[in-house]
Amino acid sequence: MIYTVTWNPSLDYVISMHNFEIGKTNRTVAEQIFPGGKGINVSIVLNHLGIENTALGFTAGFTGVQLEKELYKMGLCTDFIQIENGFSRINVKLKDYDGTEINGMGPDVDQASIEKLYQKLDKLKEGDILVLAGSIPKSLPDSIYQDMLAYLFGKEILFVVDAAGELLLNVLEYKPFLVKPNRHELEETFGVTLHTQEKIIFYAKMLQEKGARNVLVSMAGEGAILADERREIHRLAAPKGTLINAVGAGDSMVAGFLAGWLKTQDYDYAFRMGVSAGSASAFSETLAERKEIEKIYGRLA
Repeated sequence: MIYTVTWNPSLDYVISMHNFEIGKTNRTVAEQIFPGGKGINVSIVLNHLGIENTALGFTAGFTGVQLEKELYKMGLCTDFIQIENGFSRINVKLKDYDGTEINGMGPDVDQASIEKLYQKLDKLKEGDILVLAGSIPKSLPDSIYQDMLAYLFGKEILFVVDAAGELLLNVLEYKPFLVKPNRHELEETFGVTLHTQEKIIFYAKMLQEKGARNVLVSMAGEGAILADERREIHRLAAPKGTLINAVGAGDSMVAGFLAGWLKTQDYDYAFRMGVSAGSASAFSETLAERKEIEKIYGRLA
């Protein structure tokens, strides 16, 4: 079973409008509401690919109720912890203005709720996969990634971590099965500028030396690189297509990779599935469906 954790899930309110003006009343011409959050995105794409999984995390208030309703309609299995105070955040995204958005804060996660999450994690068993993705709200300790992996280390659970900087570096000693920084996150983590694929590979291998088993680096329009635990390097150029929505593309890559690996335990196939899923979401209004992913997979060189 795959479990994803979304620390600060949201309802994403995506709107289109003409001639936005500050200080005046602006009216939308189109609007959509989607469940949001990196772990949730991974769960949605896994679900599209027919992979059973459970979405964990924290919700609160009327927005939390609606968030769970939206996921239920999608057929997702969820096991969120209800926080008594506050409400799950609403992120407003202005579609026609170069990714301009206003992201909410979300509820404060208290210690009792953190303990409830650990109780749920106690149910994980050997061979299960735990996906930890994204930044953490201010109410959670900076060490939460590290604490969680330390707590579960030794149970033969496969850890997937999509984070950067200290959040990433601090978990490498627990031998995560997969880490997935994008190029900018890799630069941030090591305080460098990466202009070539050779440099990217060098720092991906450095993450492996520190403990990561597989390192998947997304490079937006330049494709992706995988350094696998067999010390093989896989490279793919980005498939051709029109970028419509980059939100969730990296999360989709994680989902595609896991789906591919679970099917075959072959890293080249998993890598290609990851790139296909990430690209399919980037070329779509919403997170990619199975047919879109398979179509792009068939076009990969």
